[in-house]
Amino acid sequence: MTSVTLPQQTEEEAVSTATFEELYAQYATDVLRVCYFYLGDRQRAEDVCQDVFVKLISTSPTLQVGKEKSWLLKVALNRCRDLWRGGWIKRVVLGHPAFELIPGPNEIGEAEEKQALMAAVNRLSADFKEVVLLHYYQGFGIAEIAQMLGVAEGTVSSRLSRARDKLQKLYQDQGEE
Repeated sequence: MTSVTLPQQTEEEAVSTATFEELYAQYATDVLRVCYFYLGDRQRAEDVCQDVFVKLISTSPTLQVGKEKSWLLKVALNRCRDLWRGGWIKRVVLGHPAFELIPGPNEIGEAEEKQALMAAVNRLSADFKEVVLLHYYQGFGIAEIAQMLGVAEGTVSSRLSRARDKLQKLYQDQGEE
């Protein structure tokens, strides 16, 4: 038998790899979920998620403790916007049946409401969709979203308020159809 000698890692590299693995284990699902809601396509969402973590390991940014998720989601949203603007995505279909579990009989009404709400969220403009996803689906506060998007807190509050109004109208319009 022959033995393989691996190059020695420095302590910094070992810590960096461990930190990367921890961040991936802790936040990959959240990054993927936000990307999927934004893009509506699981494969593209997975590609963006991979890009985010490749950027994390290749650029080795200095992340503030407790702000890692914000950085990851900011990079993910920027990448999603790039794809969206590039004309790569022509149509977004959220709540695709293949992505959801088949509901039981007592959950059908709830599933239909959820699907209608997601369709309404999908019809929002990118600015409104981003703040809705970050606030309601990821649980970020207004100040954190403002920092992530690089806008004023008042702008985030305003976008949330307008998004709720638009969602209510879109949701009601769908119910009438």
